[in-house]
Amino acid sequence: MSELRRAKTWEVSESEESDAETKPDESSQIVTISTDLTEDQGSDHKCNILSSSHTHTEPCPSSALSPPRPDGRATPSPARKRRTKEEMEADRQTARERKEARDGQRAARAREKEEERREQQRRREAAENLKSLRPENCLKCLTVCIDPALLQEDGSDILLDALATFEWRFSIESQQLPHSITWTRDLPQGDDGPVDEEQVVVVLGLTVFMDMVISVKKMLDSDEEETGAGSLLGPILECLNRDAKKVVTLLVTHSQLDYRVDACGVRSLDETLPLGMEDMDVEEVLVYLQLCKNVSLVFLDGWQEVTNHVCAVTKSLSKRPFKLLTERAELPFCVDGSWASGARVERDGSGLIQVWSRQIQQLNRVSPAVASTVVAAYASPQLLLQAYQSLGAEEDRKSLLAGLLVRSAGKERRVGPEISARVYRCFTAQNPQLVLD
Repeated sequence: MSELRRAKTWEVSESEESDAETKPDESSQIVTISTDLTEDQGSDHKCNILSSSHTHTEPCPSSALSPPRPDGRATPSPARKRRTKEEMEADRQTARERKEARDGQRAARAREKEEERREQQRRREAAENLKSLRPENCLKCLTVCIDPALLQEDGSDILLDALATFEWRFSIESQQLPHSITWTRDLPQGDDGPVDEEQVVVVLGLTVFMDMVISVKKMLDSDEEETGAGSLLGPILECLNRDAKKVVTLLVTHSQLDYRVDACGVRSLDETLPLGMEDMDVEEVLVYLQLCKNVSLVFLDGWQEVTNHVCAVTKSLSKRPFKLLTERAELPFCVDGSWASGARVERDGSGLIQVWSRQIQQLNRVSPAVASTVVAAYASPQLLLQAYQSLGAEEDRKSLLAGLLVRSAGKERRVGPEISARVYRCFTAQNPQLVLD
């Protein structure tokens, strides 16, 4: 029994076959070697060598690589044009300019974002500051400072109970003036600590007040130096000398029978005046304190009225920052808003034409249609004045606007000589007391 061994076959690829066709001197051979071995002929070998013949094979994939050329030469690459130094330097310069442009745009965007963030921060701080200046918020920043000597008088607990009821802050601490009440305000930032308010209230009994009146009267009669020795006037004068902005108010209590107004409206202190002092002397002292020293006097019946006065001053102090902020504008009487006939002017100048039109409408019997016609002919007051100056005769100036056509509600009419003359007098008259209409 013969045994057949596997034959080995070499096949030539399509690319090699194509090369063989182009080069007839180079032939490919397919050699098949068959070896038959039988048990009977163990030592005999038969070899058949077949002549070469071309075989048809399936096309190989395009990705098959062709063998290198026999002569070792590769396919020449296209020639590359060498750039000059000027061209390379120009390319580098262009690249640098592009990079600088990108960096500049990036930096500009960063600056815009930073400016926008700062603007938002400023607006937020302004809104918070405005919110803190409102009276209901300012009350939380005020502290009523009460001298401990006032707590020794009967009825002072009414003031403390009222402050506690309103939930206002108050403190019991010694003051520069005895029997006085002051106010302090906490700043929104809180860096500089509380600030003292200008208002100072001094609560006096009738006896202390009469002693001060006698001291002031003696000082006025003898033309002595303003010392106020031996009375409360001395500390008050020292306080005013240290800070001239202080506003001192004297509250004289227990005076319902002592200082009253009769049916004729005349004040009387005759029942409680010391011996030898007349009512006119007291009036002279009051005038001196109010006009010369800016010290106000208020006569009250008891601690309930003192409490009402202190609460009124506290509320007034809480409203003052917001009022100062609203009055800081150049024209506080001009309310911004369409209902108030206001015209808003932006920084770029937009809105000035509306202001010019509203200015003409301020004249009597000048409608918005007439004002729009004048504004369309002369876009600014300066142009109108130049037109007046270009005319020589007075009558021509007065009738300059008379012939302008006014279109309103589908009808046409002229401005007329009356309105034209009033506009002329309004912009050229030198007399501020001149009646235009």
